[in-house]
Amino acid sequence: MSEPQQVADRPGAPRSAADGVDRFFRISARGSTFGREVRGGFATFFTMAYILVLNPIVLGGAEDKFGHRLDPAQLTTATALVAAVMTIVMGVGGNLPLALAAGLGINAVAAYQIAPLMSWDDAMGLIVLEGLLICVLVVTGLREAVMHAIPQPLKQAISVGIGLFIAFIGFVDAGFVSRIPDAANTTVPVQLGGTGTLSGWPVLVFCAGVLLTVALLARRGKGAILISIVTMTVVAVVVDAVADVKSWGLTTPEVPDDVVASPDFGLLGHFSVFGAFGQTSAITVVLLVFTLVLSDFFDTMGTVVGVSAEAGLLDEDGQVPNLGRVLLIDGAAAVAGGAASASSATSYIESAAGVGEGARTGFSNLVTGGLFALALFLTPLLTIVPLQAAAPALVAVGFLMMTQVKHIDWDRYEIAVPAFLTIAVMPFTYSISNGIGAGFVSYVLIKTVLGRAKEVHWLLWTASALFLVYFAIDPVEQLLGVR
Repeated sequence: MSEPQQVADRPGAPRSAADGVDRFFRISARGSTFGREVRGGFATFFTMAYILVLNPIVLGGAEDKFGHRLDPAQLTTATALVAAVMTIVMGVGGNLPLALAAGLGINAVAAYQIAPLMSWDDAMGLIVLEGLLICVLVVTGLREAVMHAIPQPLKQAISVGIGLFIAFIGFVDAGFVSRIPDAANTTVPVQLGGTGTLSGWPVLVFCAGVLLTVALLARRGKGAILISIVTMTVVAVVVDAVADVKSWGLTTPEVPDDVVASPDFGLLGHFSVFGAFGQTSAITVVLLVFTLVLSDFFDTMGTVVGVSAEAGLLDEDGQVPNLGRVLLIDGAAAVAGGAASASSATSYIESAAGVGEGARTGFSNLVTGGLFALALFLTPLLTIVPLQAAAPALVAVGFLMMTQVKHIDWDRYEIAVPAFLTIAVMPFTYSISNGIGAGFVSYVLIKTVLGRAKEVHWLLWTASALFLVYFAIDPVEQLLGVR
């Protein structure tokens, strides 16, 4: 055979490299393609890029005990950096399409409950301590054991509840649904639009985005969610340029004057793990850490199960692949978030948007993490996507996750009632953890009154007891005299 023929028959280096990446991430084995993973990575980023705007607003809007505020520019850098690094680590180490960033809810606890009692360094030190405790729970196998102890129907209910929850988030973020001000003196908690009717260009963009997304999904076309996000962002930019729009909310779709912005890493490393004990009572610190751990623990559990179930990655026993590594990385993300003063980083349910685009492996995380890394320098360009353009993806993914409700046996009350409470409480209280807690407690109670308490795993008993303390934290604090 001639030398030219040998060269022609030999696989090229790029193909060999691509095959190696395919085998490492099991892209083909999971029925995915590089194109789907890339689209999924983009979709996940665009549906959670709001955290680059929202986290600095939440943390930067609060003062610590000494009247100090965190710098918004430094918070943006810290938020993007932690999201980039930990999302990539999750992709490589956990091989799940599960992106991570500063957790909403936990950042509010840090800003408005913890910081007023101590310095920002001490508050972020508690976040680091919480992450370290979660890592210990993972290393000892306790966190994974709890997930394995949950009955399969409850796992399915968690996925359905999360679907409704993120759809509700989409409706609220876009302004399609809003809270009625308390001054209205009405028992109706939410309403259509801001005044009971839909008004304004931003809501119109959202409605058009929802219709476009569901139309593309119905046609089973590739890239439905990503196409919708990009298309409606362009529409929003045009609308903002030609119409009189009062407000888009957090992100205005304006073409920025400067594309590149220099990152400011000034907040990295500003934390004190045990400083809080010198600022407030030990009981208060313990209760604060307990609240952080419990919220982070079960939020992550629900997110990991929900996203994995939607991606079809659960095994025949309903278990998540590489669960131990996934949970350890998530715990490490909490540590990283506190160490960077960005608050606890955790797995994001918006990752389901990427799954809806076809992502099935951690390769999509390389794309999402890479975009967060770019956001360190291109924040003005990458944050022009308004919530009204990204929120339709959450509504669509909510529908996709809702379809798992068919697997729950609604004729068996010992399963149906806890499943219902899990599904209902999540969106109605705006919390994944609350829904899981309601499901656990009711499951244990019903099994007990039916005389079948022995069927309940001891870890569910323990988790339910902890949730009872969590739900009753206010009277507990009063009894312990920490208020």
